[in-house]
Amino acid sequence: MSYWAFLADPETYGWTELQRDGHTVWDGIANATAQRHLRSCHPGDRALIYHTAPDKAIIGIAEVTSEPRRDPADERRVVLDVVPRQALARPLPLAELRADTVLRELAFVKMPRVAVQPVTVAQWQRVLSISEGQ
Repeated sequence: MSYWAFLADPETYGWTELQRDGHTVWDGIANATAQRHLRSCHPGDRALIYHTAPDKAIIGIAEVTSEPRRDPADERRVVLDVVPRQALARPLPLAELRADTVLRELAFVKMPRVAVQPVTVAQWQRVLSISEGQ
């Protein structure tokens, strides 16, 4: 299993909508680097859902449920299916991520414009630990 960060614009489609819908096609990703990462995702992989402005916080965890496939709207891109798995016990705001020695190294903390980015096991475990208050 691999771990990812998926950046979502909460004003367009965010964690609330994913929970309401129960599943979605993760699409609309145009950046070449993000597309490369999306092509590396597989069923069972987990993704931190990070809300971009105005929230700027990790909100929840989703699971990838399909292999990447061609985007019907743009054959140069891929999409995949995700389902919500759990909301974090509390959102983790960007300021807190930047202050943490492990989480400040999250790729999206340094490059916030790439909508799909890998997360290390140590970073994943740290997010879970902090959100649960440990």
